[in-house]
Amino acid sequence: MDIEQIRSDFPILSTTVYGKPLIYLDNGATTQKPKCVVEEIENIYYTTNANVHRGVHYLSQQATDLAEEARVVVQQFINAGHSKEVIFTRGTTESINLVAHSFCQQFCSQGDEIIISAMEHHANIVSWQLQESIRGIKLKIIPINEKGELILDEFKKLISPRTRLVSVTHVSNVLGTINPVEEIIGIAHSHDIPVLIDAAQSVQHIGIDVQKLDCDFLVFSGHKIYGPNGVGVLYGKEKWLNLMPPYQGGGEMIKTVSFKGTTFNELPFKFEAGTPDYPAVIALATAINYIKKIGLDSIKAYEDELLRYCTDELLKIDGIRIFGTSDNKSSVISFLVGNIHHYDMGMLLDKMGIAVRTGHHCAQPLMEELGIEGTVRASLAFYNTKKEIDQLIAGIKRVASMFG
Repeated sequence: MDIEQIRSDFPILSTTVYGKPLIYLDNGATTQKPKCVVEEIENIYYTTNANVHRGVHYLSQQATDLAEEARVVVQQFINAGHSKEVIFTRGTTESINLVAHSFCQQFCSQGDEIIISAMEHHANIVSWQLQESIRGIKLKIIPINEKGELILDEFKKLISPRTRLVSVTHVSNVLGTINPVEEIIGIAHSHDIPVLIDAAQSVQHIGIDVQKLDCDFLVFSGHKIYGPNGVGVLYGKEKWLNLMPPYQGGGEMIKTVSFKGTTFNELPFKFEAGTPDYPAVIALATAINYIKKIGLDSIKAYEDELLRYCTDELLKIDGIRIFGTSDNKSSVISFLVGNIHHYDMGMLLDKMGIAVRTGHHCAQPLMEELGIEGTVRASLAFYNTKKEIDQLIAGIKRVASMFG
C-alpha cells in the first residue's frame, strides 16, 4: 500500500494538536473519514436531497435508487444472500437493541437464557439486561483465560435446553482478541441455537462472509469503518427477520394503517421505521468501496505488521502490562505502565499530540475481571505508521520518567 497516498486522503491527519503533528491512535473508538466520504455527503445534500421511498418526483427517486444501491454494496461486502437481509440502523448499539427486543419478544419467556461473553462491550450486555427486567430471561457468561481468550469448553457447559441465543463479539475492543466465531457458531447450531456476532471491531480489519460463517445476525457501525456517524448495519437471516416483530412503528415499516389495525411492510423496510439517514447510508457505501479498493487482505497484513511492531516496542518498556496476549489478535493494544494511572498517561500523551483512549472502554465487567479500573488503549488503522508508533513509545517513556 502507498501509505503516504492513503494519508493524503484523510486531511485531518495533517493537522496539529498543541502545536504537535496529530498522531491518531483512537481508531477503535471511531475512524477518520476519507475525503471521498465527506464529499459524498456534501454532494447528496447539494444535488440529490429528497426523502427516500414512495416519492414520485425525480429527486426522491434518485435518492431512493442511491440508498438501495448502498444496501447492495453492504450485501456484497459481507456476502449476504439477499439485500433485504441488510437493515440500516443508527449503529451497532441500535442493531443489538433491535435484535434483543424483537427476538426476545417473539422467542423468549421467563427463565430462558441468552449467552454472552466476559469481554463484551456494554451494548452487548445492557441490551440483554433490559430484557432480563422485562421478560425475566437470564444471562450466562462465557469466561476468559489469562491470555484474554474465550474458554470454549466452559461455553459448551453453559448451553441448556433453555438457551435461546448466543451473542458474542468477533474482536474485543479492549483485548484485541479475535474470537473463534466459526467454532462458536458451529457449537451453537449443533443445538439449534442462533448466534449474533458483534463485528463493530472486526469488519474494518477482517474480511467477513456471513454465509460462510453461517451466523444468524451480524452488526457493525459506519463510523468505525471510515464512514459517517449515526449509521450502522444489522444483517439477519431472512427466516429470523420474517419471524421477528418490528422494533419501532411508523414511516416506511408499514404496508397499510387504519384505526382497526396495521399491516407491516416486507423486509428490509419492516425494521426501518421513519426517515432514514439516507445521506449517511449512501456515504457508508462510499467508505466500503474505498476500503475495498485498497483491499482488506492488504489492510490486514499491514495492520498486523503494525501490531507486531508496536507490541514488541511496548514490551521493552519497564513496568509495562499488556492486557490481551492471544496469538490471534487484531490491531488493539491495551496497557498500563507501572502505577501510572491510565488517565494521567492519556492526558500527558495528548499534550504531545498523541490521541489514545483511556478508561474502561465501555467494558466495565471485563475490567472487573482483570482486576483494574481501566487501561490506555492504542488502536491502529491502515493510515498509521511505524514512525507514529515510535513517537508513541517515546511519549510513554517520557511520561514514565516524569513519574520516576
